[in-house]
Amino acid sequence: MNLLRISALLCLTACPKPGDGVDPKLIADGHYLQGQSAFMKGEFAEAHKQFAEVKKLNPADPRLPVAEGEVYLAEVKLDDAIAAFETAAKADGKRGATWSRLGYLYLLKRDKEKARAALDTALTLNPKDPSAHESLADLHFESGEREAGLASLQRAFELAPELTRAELAMRLAEELPKSGRDEAVLPLLEAAVGSGAKSAPLFSELGERLVAAGRLADAATAYTSAAKYDEKDPAWWELVGHLEVRLGHPVEAERAFRASLQVQERGVVHVALARLCQEKQDDACVAKELERALVTATGEEMRETIDLAELLYSTGRKKDALHLYRELSEEQEQQGDLRLHLRTARLAKELKDETTVKAACARALAGGPSGLRCP
Repeated sequence: MNLLRISALLCLTACPKPGDGVDPKLIADGHYLQGQSAFMKGEFAEAHKQFAEVKKLNPADPRLPVAEGEVYLAEVKLDDAIAAFETAAKADGKRGATWSRLGYLYLLKRDKEKARAALDTALTLNPKDPSAHESLADLHFESGEREAGLASLQRAFELAPELTRAELAMRLAEELPKSGRDEAVLPLLEAAVGSGAKSAPLFSELGERLVAAGRLADAATAYTSAAKYDEKDPAWWELVGHLEVRLGHPVEAERAFRASLQVQERGVVHVALARLCQEKQDDACVAKELERALVTATGEEMRETIDLAELLYSTGRKKDALHLYRELSEEQEQQGDLRLHLRTARLAKELKDETTVKAACARALAGGPSGLRCP
């Protein structure tokens, strides 16, 4: 781009106007860039306004129908988007990406015949278009052609840039078990991560699969990657901590739990740290973490409440533990939790609280199997 062209674009709104002796196509280019910028910001009305100016100044601009089509698609104005991309295809029938978009749009409109024709054209023009392969996979799935769909989705994954490969890997991880190929998911996820794909859901799914396979150390690595990728979610480091506990690595576990607390202080993590303190028989440490757990607990998560109650029980504060169990057992949404009611009843019996025993047993017997024995 020469200096005159750069100057024309940069001072577009301030100096050159139609009639000022500047090539109208240069001014149109400025409006086109402003339209693209507005589109990227989600300012769709402004994008349409700028593209309308382009149309006035340079109606033959081959970029215009595609740009307008993308805006219409973002606005979910499917008919307008189709019209725009059909115009683009008539102007330049050799652009594979246009046919790929049309195939996707026809599929959204449930016009499978047009979708297949458009996608076939797209892949003839560009066999390495991952978007076209993904849309073709959707078409196969909707037509009940699962193996062909998996093959197209696999091809889309292989061709996708690193930025979108994680999402396609997750789609494959969802579709493979539907075809009875659950065993293929773990190798797929490992291959995806090995190829550079990154996302918190991808690392999480990989971690879960590795735990199921008994590969705890590898799972801890996967969740560590999730924690580094999604720095605002404290759950990833907590998961790493629990895995390190299971692996017999208390130092690494404590480091992970404290990393979780740096993201967000939560009672459930302080409980986990208190358990580590108990393993070391460090009563002062247990008391400190228990106090922080009580201060930061929200009472909104059942897991947090139960973990805290069990920690209280283990430190001799059984009445406080019962108080938490009783409140949880009385919640309407927990009426079907048989284990919760039985645990509440047993603890109440241990503390000779007959009123709580009867109430918890009543809830257990109401939802439990016939012949159930309650303390």
